[in-house]
Amino acid sequence: MGNLRTALLAWLFARSHNGRFVLRIEDLDRPRVRPGATEQMIDDLRWLGLDWDEGPDCGGPHVPYTQSERLDIYQHYLRTLEKAGLVYPCYCSRAEIAHAASAPQQGAGDGPVYPGTCRYLTAKQRSEKARMRRPSLRLRVPDDATITFTDQLAGTITQNVQQEVGDFILCRSDGIFAYQFAVVVDDGLMRINQIVRGDDLLSSTARQILLFQLLGFPIPKFAHVPLIRDASGKRLSKRDRSMGLGPLRAEGATAEEVVGLLAAGCHLVETGSNVAPDELAKRFRSDPYDIIRAISQE
Repeated sequence: MGNLRTALLAWLFARSHNGRFVLRIEDLDRPRVRPGATEQMIDDLRWLGLDWDEGPDCGGPHVPYTQSERLDIYQHYLRTLEKAGLVYPCYCSRAEIAHAASAPQQGAGDGPVYPGTCRYLTAKQRSEKARMRRPSLRLRVPDDATITFTDQLAGTITQNVQQEVGDFILCRSDGIFAYQFAVVVDDGLMRINQIVRGDDLLSSTARQILLFQLLGFPIPKFAHVPLIRDASGKRLSKRDRSMGLGPLRAEGATAEEVVGLLAAGCHLVETGSNVAPDELAKRFRSDPYDIIRAISQE
């Protein structure tokens, strides 16, 4: 339900601004993709009454819209960064980084700040390490990479990417492109000018803006919306199937009831309202920033 609420809000942001809505399937981590998950997601969105102008089922000017079909594109932009001297191989495991004496306990990224262990290896040292382990590829983040941006909900954020994240991974050691890298390439090429997503990704934004800059893409606007949490304030897990759409549909809930439930959770309508997405979009078209003001009450 949390993913669906974020999708509804992203759709409302686009439609209330008379914008285009793009559906992209982010399935790079193939071993973790459940069979039928994409088809189920598309069915759920359609059932709720959400539509899109570009996507894997309807095409568009920036096909393909499924990340696992865009690997050659990512490889091209990775080579662009390599030619600029901004990429280097890293042979460190997660455990080694976590136990490095110079690594803080936790950074603004997905784990400890990377201490730069492999940044200055000689060609001989890299050759020796390559015999034992396949490397990941990291971005050589400039020391002065201080990024400041204004999120439409979180306000002004400043982050020194080198100090708070370190050199981050662009391509994993198993050959899978990192989320941070792939979404920037996609957003840049698909001309995305507004990104609406959960606030658990707010800490990723500075890294992505840095990549937008390095690759020469325009930087979009960002709005990070609150996640659905339980009574104790803990983020609901995707494993919590009781909060999925399936049980509600099985119990006979209508799409208008579910949209009303999702919209009421972020103060867009009164609790207990039944409303279709199109009706919501019409309410906010005269002043789209009412959406921001409503969500900000959370």
